[in-house]
Amino acid sequence: GKGVTFDTGGLSIKPSNNMHYMKSDMGGAAAVLCTIAAIAELKWPVNVVAITPVTDNCVDAGSIKPGDVIGSYSGKTIEIIDTDAEGRLILADALSYMVRNFEIDHLIDLATLTGSSVRTFGTACAALFSNDDELSDMLMSTGLDVGEKLWPLPIWDEYAEEMKSDIADIKNLSTRPMAGAITAAKFLQAFILEHPSWAHLDIAGVAFGDTKFGKSKAATGWGVHLLCQFIKTCGK
Repeated sequence: GKGVTFDTGGLSIKPSNNMHYMKSDMGGAAAVLCTIAAIAELKWPVNVVAITPVTDNCVDAGSIKPGDVIGSYSGKTIEIIDTDAEGRLILADALSYMVRNFEIDHLIDLATLTGSSVRTFGTACAALFSNDDELSDMLMSTGLDVGEKLWPLPIWDEYAEEMKSDIADIKNLSTRPMAGAITAAKFLQAFILEHPSWAHLDIAGVAFGDTKFGKSKAATGWGVHLLCQFIKTCGK
């Protein structure tokens, strides 16, 4: 789960009028941590591994700059186009670390990742991306059961073309203003090390509170019920 505790945008700084909302940019990590806490409290006999990469994205003399090329846990290099596309960088390492170090049946990430998903679905549902139709169907069905809805978007290979870099293995943001949620998912897919059952949940529209598009004046906690019910079903 993405855990950016505050996101200024870095050197690609956000407008000041909405920046205070970025205290909730750790909704994915919060949902994952609360899910693990619930499983432990309920003493369910299931094997679950959780990783929550946590950071903030602020400005100082050592800030990453647009145009920099950085490494990753997977060994791939990343060209930084925009420092406000930071959440996917920490998620990339978390996904690669999970696949490389644990034997897992399903790989699921949650992240308040893109404004594109909010513009697509608003607060009605989260955007779902998966390379496994069975996993996708299970998550959508579970979401309907618990009232945390998901809807799938494609991750066709054509979208990966938008992320190609001339100086690195991949760039962190497409330079064209289109399909932002999808190209972000394609970026993450490059770091799952070909795991056959992965799902990415872009929860930007449903996890934030105290925003002009949020349903409440506090973080919603979206995803805890979904994950708990999904894990309970898988454990039967």
